[in-house]
Amino acid sequence: MSETSPRKAVVLVSGGMDSAVTIAIAREQGYQVHALSVAYGQRHSSELEASARVARMLGAVEHKTVHVDLRSIGGSALTADIDVPLDADLHGESGGIPVTYVPARNTIMLSIALGWAEVLGSSDIWCGVNAVDYSGYPDCRPAFIEAFERLANVATKAGVEGAGIRIHAPLMRMGKADIAREGDRLGVDFGETVSCYQADAQGRACGHCDACRLRAQGFREAGLPDPTRYV
Repeated sequence: MSETSPRKAVVLVSGGMDSAVTIAIAREQGYQVHALSVAYGQRHSSELEASARVARMLGAVEHKTVHVDLRSIGGSALTADIDVPLDADLHGESGGIPVTYVPARNTIMLSIALGWAEVLGSSDIWCGVNAVDYSGYPDCRPAFIEAFERLANVATKAGVEGAGIRIHAPLMRMGKADIAREGDRLGVDFGETVSCYQADAQGRACGHCDACRLRAQGFREAGLPDPTRYV
């Protein structure tokens, strides 16, 4: 690879505001973005449609969607016939892991990204996980990202024989207001993103789930207009 060749990065894209800002940051840092979405059996397809829009809007050189059937194992309000909590304490009454947690989702997504990165000859994987304004998911913590990076570097040819694998999580310690401001600085059109856990077929948000409430709070605290389309 020549000195002037762009660095390739695999960026996980969910269609929400966090992954959109993550793509924009990677692009600003000079990476050639290969966007990856995972259709894991989530209840609605509008977030996948948003992923394609966001990847195209922010200049990804390609966008790939990989299908994994996590609905077949269930265990989450996002993949099984379990009600999504509405207007509840963001961390649940018990302070435990909420029912919207999808078992092993981020581990599976990062593993797919890792495989594609090896094929592309990329050493860099980016994701929009966040440990500040999040809903208590264990796979959104710094400890998880650090552990996965260690795993990636002992489990792959790239890790053993190549330049090694780096997992970038630039939003890890940013609140939603900070993310909204960063996206605004980078020119991200948040109106094209979908964050709601139960968005309708047109991508309109419910306004009552954890994801909607965190998003609205972020725009409000950032002093920015909320472009979200609600039902």
